[in-house]
Amino acid sequence: MSPVANGDDFHPGEQVLSDNARKLYLAAVHSGGRLTADAQEDAKSEVRELLELGLLVQDLDDHQSLVVADPNRLSTALSATWQRKALQLLSRSAHLVSELQDLGDAYNEHTRKPETGGPIEYISGKVLINQRLGALVERCSTELLTAQPGGGRRPETVRTAMERDLGVLQRGGTIRTIYQPSARYSSPTLEYVETMTHEGSHVRTLDEPFSVMIVIDRKVAIIPASEDMTMAAFIRDTAVVTYLVQTFDALWERAIPFPGSREVPPQVLSSLRRQVVRLMLQGIGHRVIARNLGLSERTLARHIAEMREDHGVDTLFQLGWKLAQQEGGAGSIT
Repeated sequence: MSPVANGDDFHPGEQVLSDNARKLYLAAVHSGGRLTADAQEDAKSEVRELLELGLLVQDLDDHQSLVVADPNRLSTALSATWQRKALQLLSRSAHLVSELQDLGDAYNEHTRKPETGGPIEYISGKVLINQRLGALVERCSTELLTAQPGGGRRPETVRTAMERDLGVLQRGGTIRTIYQPSARYSSPTLEYVETMTHEGSHVRTLDEPFSVMIVIDRKVAIIPASEDMTMAAFIRDTAVVTYLVQTFDALWERAIPFPGSREVPPQVLSSLRRQVVRLMLQGIGHRVIARNLGLSERTLARHIAEMREDHGVDTLFQLGWKLAQQEGGAGSIT
């Protein structure tokens, strides 16, 4: 039996039969209940659809022609088949939890085994880290603190985070997030921030170095345990978690509100460009500057072009010389 007849390709809200296939079936009925080879050539996809569902069958007397089948008998048979399949799926879903219980216990035992003992777990691998983090955030009910350095994140990452974090707000929790100023130039991040702040979350940006930090309900803190971010420490020690919360609060007090608006505050723009200038004067290449500040190279190039225009110079050498004078004097960078 075809996937369509089995009900495997059907999704809620979809028609079992397309409009064009329905019209072709009615045309075949009105023309004597047969579909000639020529008529089939003009509507191959519709013919295939009707054949898969069983509304057309091959004529035993003329193998090149197709004849219509009785929809009433077919619908009764398919309905019984689909109902039987639905009952099987419901039964399967009911037993799924118990069937996988021993596997889940083994997985939990494996992932919760501390490598160093005590209230700190070291989890290796981004997949396992994200799985553990996701499970913890799904149970977060009072407060979620996140410090996320770097630039904008990928759209799929942002969508996943948005769905997960909205759940925290819906359970009555609060969320505070700190980004670097470069996040203000990322469209996916802007969309996330706009949505989350509208729902009650609070977001700020900070123009000084800080590390990744996540604190859940002031009970568990997650920080990197390797430079390449492939290992994380899940900390449950009360004293350490309290210290990390105090560190976050200190960063938060120095940060600038970020409601998701595309308009960048003057102080944020000025600070970002001062960092660009400082790195340029150190002879660091544009690609490295962009990576260090979490900017795309295109955004960095736009900042440099605007600075050249503001200072009335044509070349990067002239801009560097002009900026070096200002760095040595009392000038400001805007």
